[in-house]
Amino acid sequence: MRHYLDHAATTPLRPEARDAWLAATETVGNASSTHGAGQDARRLLEESRERVAASLDADPIEIVFTSGGTESINLALQGLWRSRPEGTSAIVMPEAEHHATMDTVAALVEDGAELRRVPVTDRARIEPEQFALQLPEAALATALVANNEAGTINDAAALSAAAATAEVALHLDAVAALGHVPLSFRGLRGGAAGGVGLVAMSLAGHKIAAPVGVGVLVTARTARMTALLRGGAQQRGLRAGTQDVAGAAAFATALELAEVERVEEAARLRALRDRLVSGIRAAVPAAELLGDPVDRLPGNAHLLFPGAVGESLLFLLDVAGVAASTGSACQAGVAEPSHVVMSMGRSERDARSVLRFSLGRTSTDADVDAVLAAIADAYTRASGAGTGTRS
Repeated sequence: MRHYLDHAATTPLRPEARDAWLAATETVGNASSTHGAGQDARRLLEESRERVAASLDADPIEIVFTSGGTESINLALQGLWRSRPEGTSAIVMPEAEHHATMDTVAALVEDGAELRRVPVTDRARIEPEQFALQLPEAALATALVANNEAGTINDAAALSAAAATAEVALHLDAVAALGHVPLSFRGLRGGAAGGVGLVAMSLAGHKIAAPVGVGVLVTARTARMTALLRGGAQQRGLRAGTQDVAGAAAFATALELAEVERVEEAARLRALRDRLVSGIRAAVPAAELLGDPVDRLPGNAHLLFPGAVGESLLFLLDVAGVAASTGSACQAGVAEPSHVVMSMGRSERDARSVLRFSLGRTSTDADVDAVLAAIADAYTRASGAGTGTRS
């Protein structure tokens, strides 16, 4: 039996979202067509947009459907950069962002952007004061609502307020946070006016049990943003192309259910996670929980196993029927040390010795038990792997 503890990577499709997707595929027609069939599709699409907007406390016109979190992040960062205020070139980015953000910003630096890095704390937290120091006269800024590896939840409201005060456009990556923390786009924008402060927020459907291949970029009416895809005026001209009606319907269904269940589910996951962490530390006293011990995603357990090799631990747990993640990037098939762990002031050796267990809607006590039954032996064996002594 396989025990899945990698919900932060992708979480199983909800039956209700699957049913909504299948039902929507029975609606024949392109939502941009003017005939009756097209208008039936358009009606379902716009109803889904309204449902998503209601769940996120946004206006329906601010909901732009995309293919997922990576596209949303690219549209936000590249679109804001191309429409940046004249005379500005700096992009403000904290150290521990997701690779979708880091790689996009790196490409913009090649196009002439200046990168202003913001350090994070030893718990992977973005300090609003440090963030604010880098904002004056910047072209745009970006930040995570919750760190996708360490699980630390940032003060998104304070980051948004700092951007509004500095009159800088802000993008928030809320992919990891969606379904786990309250997200009010209107509330986070506060009193921001014009195209400054929080203007864009990225989301992905497969993190909340919608199908892979659908996401959302919440985009303020006032955002100055250039489209990446050309060829039509769909979605305020920000994303051209035939719209995915079925994906939108499934996303709306999954998001509504996640919001209905969020408080109760967070408490359940927190209890499971705490039992997992305490059990691991009892079996492996050297193991250390990384990230904020309190202000963290409820299903996230990001642990350092000193002297072990994360890839070896991952393999040994997989053999034992447990699916987890190293939390590190894998570029071209080569495992890399976690940049998040290194940004927290840890060594490269530590950054190669982490595992992320992430729990979700289908997680049970049996999943926790499976980890606890296998972790001590896996750690002993992984600690003996040759690369475990690398510094």
